[in-house]
Formats: sequence, C-alpha cells, structure tokens
Amino acid sequence: MKSVGEITDKALFYFANEYNCAESVLLAIAKDAFEISSDLIPKVATGFGGGIARQGYLCGAVSGAIMAFGLKYGRNSPDELRAKTYNPVVEFFKQFQERFGSTVCRELCGCDISTVEGIRKFREENVHEEKLQQICQRRNRYLYEFG
Repeated sequence: MKSVGEITDKALFYFANEYNCAESVLLAIAKDAFEISSDLIPKVATGFGGGIARQGYLCGAVSGAIMAFGLKYGRNSPDELRAKTYNPVVEFFKQFQERFGSTVCRELCGCDISTVEGIRKFREENVHEEKLQQICQRRNRYLYEFG
C-alpha cells in the first residue's frame, strides 16, 4: 500500500489537473491506495463535486471517500451486512466533522458556488488554488488513514 504522503500527492495532482474534489479523492483512495480498477472511477464521483453539482451541500471530498469505502467494503448482495461499510463511514464522518467543523462544502470553502456571486468570489479569491488545496491536503491525509 502507498504511503499517506503519496496518496495525498495523488489527490492534489488530480485536483490540480481539473478533477473535482470528489473525483480526486475517489481516484487517490480507490484507484491509487486500494488499487481498485474500474471504468466507473472517477465517473461515479463527477456529480458530487462542489457539494453535489455545485450546490454546496456535502463536501465532495467526503463523498469521494465514502464512495471509496463502498468500493472496498461494500456489499454485492442483500445477504451481506451493511455494517461492514456503515461502521467505518460513520466513524470517519463524525471525526471529519469534529476535525474540520463541518462536512458542508459552502462552509468549508467559504462561498456558495451555486450562485453567480459565489462563483465570482470562488474565482476572484482563487479558492481552488489557495484554500481548497490546503483543506484538501489535510482532508486526504485524514481520509486515507481510515482505509
């Protein structure tokens, strides 16, 4: 398995190369850390970027990590227990919220990108490069530790 630093670097690489937060985290954790190969990675994560299609709801990095947990621990039939996936997701979610104060995209990035004004602020203040990469780096290190 790759080191935390390598996975963080991969997530930041994806993020810097125009993948959204959800895609970046899913790629880094599922593909690079867990070595899961699927044509659905990162496709399945695209709609979760920007807090679900730029609506500012659940953080895309959180969504990406939850998808990665599902790929690693998820079930293939209703006979399998959900708890195998739910337990680490619940623990991760609680600790993420405690550590960062929120799991809401608009609160974490400091603007509402579902509005023209929010997108303008996001671009003018270079949130992608300045704030989100710093947060993303801390998130990804933390996300990976749960794998």
